[in-house]
Amino acid sequence: MKTFYAKAFIFSLFVNFQFAATAQTDDAVFKSIYATSLTNGQSYAWLDHLSNRIGGRLSGSVNAQLAVEYTKVELEKLGLDKVWLQPVMVPKWIRGAKENAYIETSPGNRIDVNICALGGSVATAALGLKAQVVEVKSFEDLETLGLENIEGKIVFYNRPMQPDLIQTFEAYGGCVDQRYAGAMEAAKYKAAGVIVRSVNLRMDDYPHTGTMSYGDLPNSQRIPSAAISTNDAEKLSGMLSLNPKLEFYFKQNCQQLPDVESYNVIGEITGSEFPDEYILVGGHLDSWDLGDGAHDDGAGVVQSMEVLRLMKVLNLQPKRTLRVVLFMNEENGLRGATKYAEEAKRKGENHIFALESDAGGFTPRGFSFQADEANFQQVLSWQTLFKPYLIHFFEKGGSGADVGPLKSETNVLAGLRPDSQRYFDHHHAANDTFEHVNKRELELGAATMTALVYLFDAYGIVKNEALTPIRD
Repeated sequence: MKTFYAKAFIFSLFVNFQFAATAQTDDAVFKSIYATSLTNGQSYAWLDHLSNRIGGRLSGSVNAQLAVEYTKVELEKLGLDKVWLQPVMVPKWIRGAKENAYIETSPGNRIDVNICALGGSVATAALGLKAQVVEVKSFEDLETLGLENIEGKIVFYNRPMQPDLIQTFEAYGGCVDQRYAGAMEAAKYKAAGVIVRSVNLRMDDYPHTGTMSYGDLPNSQRIPSAAISTNDAEKLSGMLSLNPKLEFYFKQNCQQLPDVESYNVIGEITGSEFPDEYILVGGHLDSWDLGDGAHDDGAGVVQSMEVLRLMKVLNLQPKRTLRVVLFMNEENGLRGATKYAEEAKRKGENHIFALESDAGGFTPRGFSFQADEANFQQVLSWQTLFKPYLIHFFEKGGSGADVGPLKSETNVLAGLRPDSQRYFDHHHAANDTFEHVNKRELELGAATMTALVYLFDAYGIVKNEALTPIRD
C-alpha cells in the first residue's frame, strides 16, 4: 500500500509538471470553447425544437420517433464522420386519459386532488377505485401494520425528501424506493392500490411521475399506483389525522403494450491518432410525458450534441474517436444503454472515457467521477483550468445511468453536476418545460462538458500498471 501511494505521489508531481507546460495552451482552448458556446451556441435552439415542436418523448411513442429523426438530421448537418441509428426494442407504456382523484370525508363531500399514474402502473377498474387509506412512511411500517390493517385499503406513502441535505440527489435517493417498489411491497399485504407522495422538495400542485416496478408479481396481483402532489399529500395526511375513516378515490387509464422498435442516435468524429480509443458523451432522448422533458433530459441531449459541434467549429481535431450517443429508454427500462454496451463489448471497442449529462440544464458546478485514484489525481490536476468559470466540484461518485454499463476496471466515467437545488421542482412533472431552462446556464454546461472531453482527448487516461498517462 505504501508503495502504491508513493508511486501515486510521484505520478501527481509528473502530471503537475507536465500540466504546467501545457496550461497556457489549454487555457486558450478553454476560452475559445466557452466564448463560442456563449456567443454562437446551438444547444438552446435544438432544445427549443425538441421541447416546443416535438414535446414529451415517452419511450415507444410517436414523439420519441420524431426526436430520433430530428436529432439524426441535426447531427448529419454537423459534418461528422459518421451518423447512424442503433435499433433497440423498448417498452411501450401509455398513460391514457387524464387521471382524476378526490378525498371523500363523507358521502357527497369531496375534495379534488392532483395525481398522475406512475410509469408502468396498471389501470384502476373502469369506474375507478375507492377505499379507506392507511398512511405509512416506510416498508417497515407495512410490516408493523400487517395484513389485517392493510388488506383492501389504499396505502399512502408519505415520506418526503429530506430538506436539510444539500445534495438533493441524496435526498431523492432517500425516498424514491417508495415510488419504485411501493406497489410491489403493498401488494404483499393485499392492498387495493397505492398513492405515493411526489418526490419533490417544493410544495406545489404538480404530481411527479416516474418508473415503478412490480418485480415478479403475477398480473393478477398487480395494483394501481399513482403519485400525488406535495400540497395534496400534506392535505391528505392532515385530514387522515382528523378522520382515519375517510375514503380516497382515483381513476387512471394506463396500459402496457408490447415492446416496439426504437433507436439510439449516434454520431462520431474519428480520432486522428488513436481511432480505436473511444470517448463518449451523451444523454437520454426519451422523457416522461407530462411536460416536454426540457431538463430531463432534453438539456443533456443538446449539450452532448453541442460538444461535437464545438469541436468541429473550433477545428479541434480529436486524437481519439469522439462519439455522441443519444440513448433511448433511460426512464423506464435502460434498454438503449444496455444495447449500446452490449454492442460495444461485442465489437471489442475500448471506451476510455464516458461523460453523461442527466441532471438538468442548470448552472454547471463540476463533475463526479468513477475512477481509480491515479486517474482521479489527473482530473484534480485540471481543476485550476475550470475555476475561472466557477467550476469547483470535482469528486468521486456516480456518473450516469446510461454510461454506467460501460464501466470497466481501467476506464473513467463522469457525470456533469449542475446546481441541483431546483432540479426536483421539475423532475418528471408537467412543469419540466422549455421556459424553465436558462439559455446561458445551458450553454455554460455544454462548454464545460466540451472542455472536459478536450482534456481527456488530449491527455488520455492513466494506465494503472505504469501510472503514466496514455500520450501521443
